[in-house]
Amino acid sequence: MQIGNVKINTPILLAPMAGVTDYSFRILCKEMGAGVVYSEFVSAHGIIRENEKTLDMIRFTKMERPIGIQIFGDAPEVMAQAARVVADKFNPDIIDINYGCPVPKITKKGAGSAALKDLCLMDDITAAVVESVPELPVTVKMRAGWDISNIVAIEAGPRLEKIGVKAIALHPRTTKQSYKGDAKWEWIKELKEVVSIPVIGNGDIKKPEDIIRMFEETGCDAVMVARAALGNPWFFKEASALLNGSSLPPEPSTHDRITMCRRHLDLLLESRGEHIGTNLMRKHFGWYIKGFSGAAILRQSLVTAKNRDEMTTLLNQTLSTSEVTSFASV
Repeated sequence: MQIGNVKINTPILLAPMAGVTDYSFRILCKEMGAGVVYSEFVSAHGIIRENEKTLDMIRFTKMERPIGIQIFGDAPEVMAQAARVVADKFNPDIIDINYGCPVPKITKKGAGSAALKDLCLMDDITAAVVESVPELPVTVKMRAGWDISNIVAIEAGPRLEKIGVKAIALHPRTTKQSYKGDAKWEWIKELKEVVSIPVIGNGDIKKPEDIIRMFEETGCDAVMVARAALGNPWFFKEASALLNGSSLPPEPSTHDRITMCRRHLDLLLESRGEHIGTNLMRKHFGWYIKGFSGAAILRQSLVTAKNRDEMTTLLNQTLSTSEVTSFASV
């Protein structure tokens, strides 16, 4: 698979997720075989103001390539300026435009999936970004429409391709659905039939077998994984094995899960410092620590731990006593 001039060895991608796909998580997923990783969505206004916290969300390492930086905003000129700053300061492989976020605090400002209500604005924003960074492939991640009465993805796809977008990731739910109800994969298939650029399917990928099923049912060029990867970077390794015709590798043992959790904590501490790193890690504990005897007690202890020393002690103690047993999902 190729997006513009970017060659992608494995067509299984890590979706951009706010508060999740930072450096630490991207590294783990990349090591497990993710073909492309994406940053959290980053505010175009924050970028052009050169807000330090915003710019920190964009920084990445060579190990993470190919990487896409996702930006969001409501004004063509601001989005164009932001894309140019990202290209000049960081030189990612891909710049992605967020037309998919359904969160009201984003859509009320006219950003994210609010663009689905005004395809002319979507055209203007997209064209401004494409023209601003001619040396980089620009992609789009979008929802199918604002609500069930206004499904616009099939109309928007050819328009975006004509403007110069190099790939479209479609989450086939509406903004109003948020993450409820079923993702209608048939909309991915319909989009694939009306564009010649790569189409990336996203939504309701819960187990590795779903990756194969999405390819077969939609004809998409790649699949983007979101919530299934939370606390489970192994998902990419498992899905890649199936895609290559191999059998599923053994499920991670309790020892594997605690080891990965500890590494994730170390990466967060290294990149964000103790105060921010420990606070960010608390939600990850809820995703990693489950499915084995004593998991609930350990998880509660980790979430309420006061500092890094308490967290690392708890994890190290568990590692020293854990048996390498198969992890059974719950």
